[in-house]
Amino acid sequence: MDNKKKVAVPLVCHGHSRPVVDLFYSPVTPDGFFLISASKDSSPMLRNGETGDWIGTFEGHKGAVWSCCLDTNALRAATASADFSAKVWDALSGDVLHSFEHKHIVRACAFSEDTHLLLTGGVEKVIRIYDLNRPDAPPREVDKSPGSVRTAAWLHSDQTILSSCTDMGGVRLWDVRTGKIVQTLETKSSVTSSEVSQDGRYITTADGSTVKFWDANYFGLVKSYNMPCTVESASLEPKFGNKFIAGGEDMWVHVFDFHTGEEIACNKGHHGPVHCLRFSPGGESYASGSEDGTIRIWQTPLTPEETEALVANGPVGNVEVPAEEVSRKIEGFHITDEGKAKEKEEAAVNE
Repeated sequence: MDNKKKVAVPLVCHGHSRPVVDLFYSPVTPDGFFLISASKDSSPMLRNGETGDWIGTFEGHKGAVWSCCLDTNALRAATASADFSAKVWDALSGDVLHSFEHKHIVRACAFSEDTHLLLTGGVEKVIRIYDLNRPDAPPREVDKSPGSVRTAAWLHSDQTILSSCTDMGGVRLWDVRTGKIVQTLETKSSVTSSEVSQDGRYITTADGSTVKFWDANYFGLVKSYNMPCTVESASLEPKFGNKFIAGGEDMWVHVFDFHTGEEIACNKGHHGPVHCLRFSPGGESYASGSEDGTIRIWQTPLTPEETEALVANGPVGNVEVPAEEVSRKIEGFHITDEGKAKEKEEAAVNE
């Protein structure tokens, strides 16, 4: 494929002094969308999700921050840290609203969809649910995790919790009402990244050198693809669900066709392993965080089918993939050569 040869130019976000280990995009809010990053430098950062511009740094953790998230309205942030605490922050002022003390390193945190609850997990092997309306009340604990918690997320409108472990394979699902494990998605290696798709249909996991997609309602394995290297993170494109990204030890950010597993693009630029990858809420771009301390925001490439549709339809009927519009809209993105060529092509068609 010739578009593998095109060099994508990302927005590079500096600021962290240590590896970036987690990234999280907010949904689109009336003020746009936001990107929060967790780093071993103990200072999570908030950015404009579209431009990558730095908005602020959350100051207060005394150890590596392993996980970060924003609530549905991007009004609060939550972070999980090696300083044995999880903190909830005002995302507008940067102030700490709550600090929840744990007995060991906290690796994962997640706001419930309704924003009232915070889920945490870590080396203690306990999954806790804090009621943010009653922050002084002791948290609820669901049945013990069989191992040290690595990832955690909510699904089914906050009725189910999923979590994976550092020291064993599989993703376990808890019924929040009963607190019991109701299902296990079996994987060979430890699941280092789990993501519930925006439409709630799929759970995307990365374990060892495979990326798997599970039916989030019936829990069957939908697709499993072998990757070119050990991958630490994977994310499914949220709008059309037709491509996914994966990254890990080879320092490259790979884009694949969801239906065929074919590689669409391979982005080089990071100088260390890729620890985390997430698509923006609209799918027009995605961010990667690396051992090299940088975050890179990349423009999403087109699949061969999308390219064909563009060529066939010309500038008309091009509703599904407004690539030109996207590259102009995302300030600071360089319109790729592909974009310029297409503009010339369209100009020729219009003449």
